[in-house]
Amino acid sequence: MISVKNVSKYYGSVRAVENLSFEVKQGECVGFLGLNGAGKSTVLQLLSCLLLPTSGRVTISGFDVVDDSHEIRRFVGYLPEVPPLYPEMTTREYIEFAGRIRGLSRAQTNERTRQVLEICDLEKVEDSTIGTLSYGYKQRVGIAQAIVHSPRLLILDEPIQGLDPVQIVEMRKMIGELRGEHTILLSTHILSEIEHTCDRILMMQDGRIAAEGTEQELEQRYGASRRIDLEVRGSEATLRSALASLSPNTLTHLSIEKGDSEILFVRLQVPEAAREQLSRAVVNAGLGLLSMKAETTGLESIFVRLSALAVGSSSPPSPASLQSE
Repeated sequence: MISVKNVSKYYGSVRAVENLSFEVKQGECVGFLGLNGAGKSTVLQLLSCLLLPTSGRVTISGFDVVDDSHEIRRFVGYLPEVPPLYPEMTTREYIEFAGRIRGLSRAQTNERTRQVLEICDLEKVEDSTIGTLSYGYKQRVGIAQAIVHSPRLLILDEPIQGLDPVQIVEMRKMIGELRGEHTILLSTHILSEIEHTCDRILMMQDGRIAAEGTEQELEQRYGASRRIDLEVRGSEATLRSALASLSPNTLTHLSIEKGDSEILFVRLQVPEAAREQLSRAVVNAGLGLLSMKAETTGLESIFVRLSALAVGSSSPPSPASLQSE
């Protein structure tokens, strides 16, 4: 569905995207993950034919974004970060308007408007003026205009930005129901949405693809870890000595806080396979292991380390550098 080869985009002398290459298969739901300013929105605008690449080639379903932009727009649906809404229109009027400018006949527009009102759960506000709707409903109207013409490719830029927890769950469900029928590109910097929604992940850093794959592939390649919270009774010196006996690079991000009665509260990260080694070292040192709670950090751990290592680097960090860090 999507082929991006050696694409760079400059705004004057400012580089937004550099030598980018990736592919997306038909029917996939792919998440673009990156900090603000990583280049996610620029890539989505290139794929939507709103921008042209400075160099390289982008094709959508075999059509070139430079030569065939009008054809591509027929089968791409795009929700930008700020939905392109007309606040004086009602919900139904706006969706019908979006259908007509997409080239649908009046009969097709009427049918698709009825369908997307149901898909996006907008029937109760179809006669409401858009300017009076809540932020969550406006996001739904934005998705409705993006899918009214049954696009093969659906591009969503930060679709859950600013939503409350209930609205996030509802939006996640709606996007999940669109999977398969549409190829979906979802841009976000919220890790939980990538984990719940997407088949595959593209991590962007400073205008480049720093890592890509499924969540499981990234964890295997870059070293998933667990955050461990320990409650230990004993001296800090003994604890540090016990931890120092572990294999090199086993522990990262160590913090120790003292409580009452020689209680130590410890937070650290360890590889998945090293939890047993950690608990044995603490007990063998004569310390009292009062509690041990583990939480998978997976994508969060990888992304934070990737972002930190990429600062000041001329190329994305390698799997080896992430694992050794």
